Amino acid sequence: MYYFALKFLHIIGASVLLGTGAGIAFFMLLAHRTGDAATVAATARTVVIADFLFTASAVIAQPVTGILLAREAGYSLWEGWIVLSVILYIVTGVFWLPVVWMQMEMRRLAEQAAEDGTALPARYHTLFRCWFAFGFPAFGAVVAIFWLMIARPQIGG
Repeated sequence: MYYFALKFLHIIGASVLLGTGAGIAFFMLLAHRTGDAATVAATARTVVIADFLFTASAVIAQPVTGILLAREAGYSLWEGWIVLSVILYIVTGVFWLPVVWMQMEMRRLAEQAAEDGTALPARYHTLFRCWFAFGFPAFGAVVAIFWLMIARPQIGG
């Protein structure tokens, strides 16, 4: 029963990472496309909360449940597919942490523009392009981790 509880929590956490990431990207892109500072500000406020509430919780839970699950299932943490999963998890974090900061900065810039009744500034657009670009490797790494967890391929010696 313990094994299945861990597996359930690990799958839920992975789903939250993938789903929240996709949802945040979708809503930020739609808000950005309006060009309306108030819409972007409102969406970015919600996105930042979602990232801290859902994504950050899952980011903490995943390694904990993953280590316990591997131990319970009898896997060495040095198995190739686990090592590659950890590397990809780190890659995801390397791209996700700046994205969170960018979202907060885009929110601030959009709030200021909405308050001033001006268009979104050039800095917002630069940050948005970076935010968008950083999403691809982070999201791709999460998808690859899903595949590794399901397939558990033999990697290495």
